[in-house]
Amino acid sequence: MLSPARILEVGTFTGYATLCLAEGLQHDGMIYTLDINEELEDMVRANFEQSADNHKIRYIIGDATQTIAALDEIFDLVFIDADKKNNGTYYDLIFDRVRAGGLIIVDNVLWSGKVLQASQDKDTKNINNFNDKIAADHRVEKLILPVRDGLFIIRKK
Repeated sequence: MLSPARILEVGTFTGYATLCLAEGLQHDGMIYTLDINEELEDMVRANFEQSADNHKIRYIIGDATQTIAALDEIFDLVFIDADKKNNGTYYDLIFDRVRAGGLIIVDNVLWSGKVLQASQDKDTKNINNFNDKIAADHRVEKLILPVRDGLFIIRKK
């Protein structure tokens, strides 16, 4: 549907979502995937090496709040699925690097329904604060897709 040329993924984990996103890239497209967990690096790289799309993947280990600044790209799609306390920070860091009409997708915004509970833990409060931030941002069109743990689909105007 979108056929992006450039994707940024914040939060690689095992690389499963990376591989799914890479399949949708244009033939000369590139996905940059960022993760701080170097303990999984060997497994993730092995997963990528088994894919025909491996040449389209740039796997970067480090603190995303720092590595995002080093990327000299404009992205068609950004997928954020990392530490929830930094969702707002990642959003601010990538916003000017997303083209007009580009998408920002953020995972886990319903947090197993915890965002609707009166008593909330720290992660849930951070997610609610992020959701409120996006709801108030008039530079974007947005919706929450209530599948599984919730996806915020954000389109930059």
